[in-house]
Amino acid sequence: MSTVAEVFAHTLKEIGIRYVFGVPSGNMIDYMEALRKEVGIDFILVGHETTAAFMAGVCGRLTGVPGACFATFGPGATNLSTGVGGAQLDRFPLLAFTDEMPDDLLKRTVQMNINHQQLFFPITKWTTRLNPNNIEEIILKGAGITTDDTPGAVHIGIPAGIGRNPVKEAKSDVDYLRLEKKRWSPLVEDQVAKVEKLIHKSKKPVFAVGLSAVRAQVSEQLIALAEKCQVPVVLTPMAKGLFPEAHPLYAGVLFHALSNEVAKVYSQADLVIGIGYDPVEFNYEDWMPEVPLIHINNSEADVAPGKFPEVSNVVGAVDVALNELLKLNVEPKEWDLQFLKANKKQIVKKLTPETDSFGPLAVVAELRNAMSDDGILTVDVGAHLHLIGQQWHTPSPEKLLISNGWSSMGFAIPAALAAKLCNPGLPVVALMGDGGFLMTVGELAIAKRLNLNIVFVVIYDDSLSLISIKQNKKHFDRSYGTDLNVLEGEPTNHYFGVPVVRVTNSNEYRSALKKAFSAAGPIVIEAVVGSKEYDQLVLQPNK
Repeated sequence: MSTVAEVFAHTLKEIGIRYVFGVPSGNMIDYMEALRKEVGIDFILVGHETTAAFMAGVCGRLTGVPGACFATFGPGATNLSTGVGGAQLDRFPLLAFTDEMPDDLLKRTVQMNINHQQLFFPITKWTTRLNPNNIEEIILKGAGITTDDTPGAVHIGIPAGIGRNPVKEAKSDVDYLRLEKKRWSPLVEDQVAKVEKLIHKSKKPVFAVGLSAVRAQVSEQLIALAEKCQVPVVLTPMAKGLFPEAHPLYAGVLFHALSNEVAKVYSQADLVIGIGYDPVEFNYEDWMPEVPLIHINNSEADVAPGKFPEVSNVVGAVDVALNELLKLNVEPKEWDLQFLKANKKQIVKKLTPETDSFGPLAVVAELRNAMSDDGILTVDVGAHLHLIGQQWHTPSPEKLLISNGWSSMGFAIPAALAAKLCNPGLPVVALMGDGGFLMTVGELAIAKRLNLNIVFVVIYDDSLSLISIKQNKKHFDRSYGTDLNVLEGEPTNHYFGVPVVRVTNSNEYRSALKKAFSAAGPIVIEAVVGSKEYDQLVLQPNK
C-alpha cells in the first residue's frame, strides 16, 4: 500500500513534471523524499517562494507541461502568491502546492494560519484541497484546468500530517490530457461567414495578433492570410516572434518603444481584426481607432460598451478560424506598401544606437549581435523592456520570455534559471534593470549551485527609469523616490560566487559578452549607462 506522499509523487511523474521549485517545510519532507526516491523528480531549492512560482510558470510556458512549486503556511504562501498571479495573467500553466492546516485546526487561531483557499481564489483558475482519498484525481484535474484553452494557475492545499498515511491503490479515471480541452471549431465556419461582409467592405484592415495566437501556433496561417489580403500586422509584446519582423507587412509591437510610430499605421485602419488577441496585455480601447472590430479567440472580446461601432466575435479555435478566413475570396487591400516600409525603416533608425555611444540602445544591440538566434532572452519589467519590444530581433515567441499580463519586476532571473533547466544546451540571457536586479539578486546562488551558464546583463542607470520618465512627463521631480544610489563605492567582483564584470563603454561590453558566452558557469555583466535615451523612445502616445 502506497503513502499519500508516494501517490503525490507518482501523479506528478505521470503528468510529466520534471522539477518542483520551492522552500521546504517540515510537512513537505515526506513528499520531497518520495519525489527523489520514487520517481526521480528534482526538488530545486530557491531563495524566495516568488522565484519558485516564476520558475515553475516558465517551465510550463516552455514545455506545455504544468510547472510545479511549493510553499509552506502563511508567509510562504503569500510569497508564492506573487508568482502564482504571474502564471495566471501571463497564461503559464502552473500547479502551486502549499501546506495547509489539518481539518481540526483550519478555523482555529494557530501560528502561520490563514485561509489559503481565500488567498489563492482571485489569482487562480481553481483552488482546492487534498485529502487521502482524492490525491490523484485532484492533481490530474488541476493539471487539466491549468493547461486548457487559456492556461493559468491552480492551487492545491496539502493538509499537514497526511504524507505518511496509507492510500489504497486506486487508478483515477481522470485523463488530464483531455480534461477541459475544448475544441471550439463546430461554429467557426458560420461565424466567419457572418463577418465576411465587414472584411470585404474594409479598405484598410489591420491584424492585431496576441498571446492566444502564440499558443495556437498559427504563424504559417497568419503569414499566408496577411499576404493574401496585403494587410499589415501589429503584435502585442508576448506575441513577438510569431510574425517575421523582416516581412514587408510587419508594422511593429503595440505600446512599447516608439508606439507613436506604430500608431501611424493602425490609426489609418477602418477595421481591426484581432487574432488571438488577449486584453490581459492591452485593452482594445486603449489604442484602437473607433472602427469595427472582429475578435477571433476562444472567448468574446472584452471591450467597453459602445466604444466601437460594431464588435463581431468569432469564438473558437484560432487555427480553425484562420483556415476559414483563408478560404474567403478577398481582394488585396489598399495599403500603401511603400509607406509601411518607410515607417518601419524610421522605427529601426531611431532604435539604432549612435556610433561609439553606450546607452540602453547599445546594450540591447550589442547583446543581440553577440547572441545566437537559438538563444533565449528573459527580460524584466522596466524602461528597457520597452526597447526590447520594438528593437529585439525575435525568431520565435519562445525565444523571448517576458511578463506583460502580470508585469512583475523580479521576473528575469527566475525565468532565465527555468529556461536553462528546460533547455540546457541553448544560450540563455537574463536582461534587467538595476531595480529588478535588487529584487532577486540572491537567486544567483541557484545558478552557482547548479552551475548554470547563464549570462545576467544588468542595465545600471541608478534609477527606476520607467517611473522617473513618467514623473518627468507630468512635470514632477523625476528623481523623487526613484534614485537607487547603488553605484556608490567600489564595484564587487562577485555575487554569491557568481563573477561580476562592470563595463562603461561598448568595447568593454563586447569583450565581456564574448567572455560570458564562452564561460562554463554563470556571469553577471553590469552595464553602467545613462537613461536619457529612454526619454524620446518610451511612453510615446499611442493615438
